[in-house]
Amino acid sequence: MLPLERQQKILLHLQESGNIRTMDVAALLNVTDETVRKDFEALEKRGYLIRVHGGATRPLKIREEISLTERQLTNREEKTAIAREAAKRIQPNETIFLDASSTVLTLTEFLPDYPLTILTNALNVFTALEGRPNLDLICTGGLYDSRSRSYIGLIAEQSLRRFNIHRMFFSGSGLHLTRGISETNNRQAVFKERVVACAEDVVFLADHTKLGQKAAFFFAQVSDLTCLITDAKADKKILSDLAGSGVEVIEAQK
Repeated sequence: MLPLERQQKILLHLQESGNIRTMDVAALLNVTDETVRKDFEALEKRGYLIRVHGGATRPLKIREEISLTERQLTNREEKTAIAREAAKRIQPNETIFLDASSTVLTLTEFLPDYPLTILTNALNVFTALEGRPNLDLICTGGLYDSRSRSYIGLIAEQSLRRFNIHRMFFSGSGLHLTRGISETNNRQAVFKERVVACAEDVVFLADHTKLGQKAAFFFAQVSDLTCLITDAKADKKILSDLAGSGVEVIEAQK
């Protein structure tokens, strides 16, 4: 079991009970107490829990973190397949942008062991990758948006001008053939629009539930995309139309 999968199970257990004991979690996950303590430490560092003697408890303010966890668990198998496929695109010494979506956060599990420059506005991506060898990790800074646990606004947008972004991996709330790609969060939409303009390879990661959908704020056209990576349940008519418009379409297999 991957660390992220273990930690997701820990958070779900914590959400249900409010307090958890190290020995109980170790028995539940069939791992050692030391492994659980390391998971607790990683989760506390990211603000998901508070360690106490013999276990852990929920922090007082948890709404945004649980929301992210729920998004990570939704269509988890599809997102894992998409992320694994996306990682194959990355080449050594590239500058990669990673956004604040749950699918892109899953991609951090599969980054190849290459020298890379990782540019992100996502706090969760930053904490997931800090300490990794061969990575130059850069956070845009800017106005912190607690809903998405990411940085947005003028400072974040201006920081993009300094970089030649080889590949942008991002997601959104919907992809519509005629209207384009959309978000529910206006400030996220504006920021992503700026990144699209700076990237050479624009790669949209979206499970099948997002195709054909429209959210409140549009920030890119289908013609802005280089590639769509989705899962095998995606509507074949939509995929055919996208491919006909010049977008590379990849169906990730579980």
